[in-house]
Amino acid sequence: MKNLQIYKNLEFSSVKKIKAVQNILLGKHLLHCQKYSPYYRRVFKKTGLDARRLNLDNLSTLEFTDKTEIAQYNDDFLAVDPAKVADIVLSSGTCGRPTKIAYSEWDLKRLAYNEERSFGSCSFTNQDTVLLTCTLDRCFIAGLAYYSGLRVLGAAAIRNGLNSLESHLELIKRLRPSAIVGVPSFLRKLGLYLNQKGYSAQKSGVKKIVCIGEPLRDKNLKFLKVGQDLEIIWRAKAYSTYSTTEIVSTFCECAAQAGGHLHPDLAVVEIINEQGRNLPNGQIGEVVVTPLRIQAMPLVRFRTGDISFLIDAPCSCGRKSLRLGPILGRQKQMMKVRGTTFYPQAIYSCLEEIKEISEYYISVTSEGQLCDSIEIYAAVTDPACTQTQIQEKLQARLRVTPKVFICDEELVKEQVYTSGSRKPVRFIDRR
Repeated sequence: MKNLQIYKNLEFSSVKKIKAVQNILLGKHLLHCQKYSPYYRRVFKKTGLDARRLNLDNLSTLEFTDKTEIAQYNDDFLAVDPAKVADIVLSSGTCGRPTKIAYSEWDLKRLAYNEERSFGSCSFTNQDTVLLTCTLDRCFIAGLAYYSGLRVLGAAAIRNGLNSLESHLELIKRLRPSAIVGVPSFLRKLGLYLNQKGYSAQKSGVKKIVCIGEPLRDKNLKFLKVGQDLEIIWRAKAYSTYSTTEIVSTFCECAAQAGGHLHPDLAVVEIINEQGRNLPNGQIGEVVVTPLRIQAMPLVRFRTGDISFLIDAPCSCGRKSLRLGPILGRQKQMMKVRGTTFYPQAIYSCLEEIKEISEYYISVTSEGQLCDSIEIYAAVTDPACTQTQIQEKLQARLRVTPKVFICDEELVKEQVYTSGSRKPVRFIDRR
């Protein structure tokens, strides 16, 4: 762990120093890939590129890696002796078949180090007791990552995982956690459940909430309704964090709540357009990550499929490293309606501002090569909230008018909260 922490304060350094250190670490990372990864050995040989001649300025000459390659050549990404593999997790595959991601002992320490720094940036200390509502089993990595980071930080972890509302309530009453980690829509439901049972969420002792799996903010960094609700229901600060299984890195908000901080010694991030070209900071595109200091399954220019943007302005917390904006959608979820392009998050943001809507989901079909048909199924708490009113608000925000259907809340919930998913399913792609 000591070797990992040599660059712990790098993000507070000058932009020039950050780039210099990243270039050193990137060079070592690419050389490791070229020497020890069968997959990348072939890539370097095919392209004629030499890892020793690559840096941040010409990294874009290397081809991308996406889930398709990892699934097709899964074993060839392993860059260590199989005996050095300490943990294996599964990531969703391109065709529904999970792909294995291997971590060495070093990678697990790096994972804990990443989470320790992320938790520390949003004011967690060794005095905190943290309720984890994310699972540590079933070959998932999130719960293990957060647990490991909390242990290094010295905080106490309550590993209740994906359990019932009743179970979480009993633990909150008995153990009085000062913080919670989980999916925001679930934590909103949990807070409301506490209130319904006569145990005030605001007086529960929870002061910090770290949210995973769903965005809290819009592209202007303003809270979505779920974020507003969380802070009101719990009277706690809500922080957003983003990661994927493959990149072994997390982008977590600091106390300023203004974008997920990049730990520059752990990852290089690019934003690309639909043609694969790099975009300037501030422009919206697909997130591409090269995780640094990885041993077992190193990746280069991994296409996450998620849409966001980079913020290069110094943060009020003092960090000068880049920040990642909120995830605005998935590249494959992009919709086109009569010349207008947008992502599901734009619809979510609008619907969540309508307080009468209790649940909803979106279904998309194709009307042709260049146009999609969007249907919204919503449950409302007030009959006065009509299809027409919802459509008018969507039209004002999106400049398109999706079809809206008012449905029974239980039927909508059956679609949104499926047993096979760790988070709500609000987007159904039938194209």
